[in-house]
Amino acid sequence: MMNFHGTTILAVTFNGKVAIAGDGQVTLNNSVVKHHARKVRRIYNDLIAVGFAGATADALTLTEKLEKKLERYNGNLIRSAVELARDWRTDKYLRRLEAMMIAVDASQMLLISGNGDVIEPDEGVIAIGSGGIAAHAAATALLKHADALKLSVREILEESMKIAANVCVFTNDVICIEEFG
Repeated sequence: MMNFHGTTILAVTFNGKVAIAGDGQVTLNNSVVKHHARKVRRIYNDLIAVGFAGATADALTLTEKLEKKLERYNGNLIRSAVELARDWRTDKYLRRLEAMMIAVDASQMLLISGNGDVIEPDEGVIAIGSGGIAAHAAATALLKHADALKLSVREILEESMKIAANVCVFTNDVICIEEFG
């Protein structure tokens, strides 16, 4: 069976700005089949951005479900994420979906999983996907020196994603960034 692999999604908050980035590579077994996939997109009147790792159809289904929750709860991201995670964990159909999601707005970022998790990070960095560990580590290090280096949140994301692309064969340096604030 052919398996699609890899993604890196990274969200960072710094100096009152929140941003999310995703790489563009799609890998089928040991071949790169796409370089410019868009794994980060805005939803809910462009007030929320989501990035996903996992099966694309599953991720898009979850994105649609999150947008419906946002409409129902007037854009309340935390409430919508909790309701989505609850449904995702308990619904017979949704439980089979294989994806993870990061959702951000102008003031917060959340990791949402099918295990019922809704996690807001302590240190202003969250990442998922095959290159997530490398991107997370790079962003954490850059944040510690961002003021001295005069880095913006966008520059932190760009450099962190480049580092992840250098160590993860399932991640490339073609990135999409959505920024708030």
